[in-house]
Amino acid sequence: MKNFKSGLLVLGLAVLVGCAASTPPGVGVWDVEMNTPLGALPARLTLNADGTGIMGSDQLGEAPIGGITYDGNSIAFDAEIDAQGQTLVLEFSGQVDGDSLSGEFGSDFGAFGVTGTRSQ
Repeated sequence: MKNFKSGLLVLGLAVLVGCAASTPPGVGVWDVEMNTPLGALPARLTLNADGTGIMGSDQLGEAPIGGITYDGNSIAFDAEIDAQGQTLVLEFSGQVDGDSLSGEFGSDFGAFGVTGTRSQ
């Protein structure tokens, strides 16, 4: 009986560790469109489970993302980009629904919407 209880305890711990180590739903490569004051701007977001990533577009180049936080289906991060020679900090807050992403970037010029789909 003692071995049975020990086995159940080990199994229970393994299940809890497996659940805690699951990949957040926001992890992946996302093709997004940002609705900026200058018009629609396509970009690609790469969001990693370790809280790092890359934001890139033809117009803005690539910028590293750090400090990505995942809370269930919610995602938040800051990205610092070069916008026509001026450094701009974008603060993203959004939600994942399957392979769809929606949210907004807050900036010094106000908030603008973001929508996207997972490409990988």
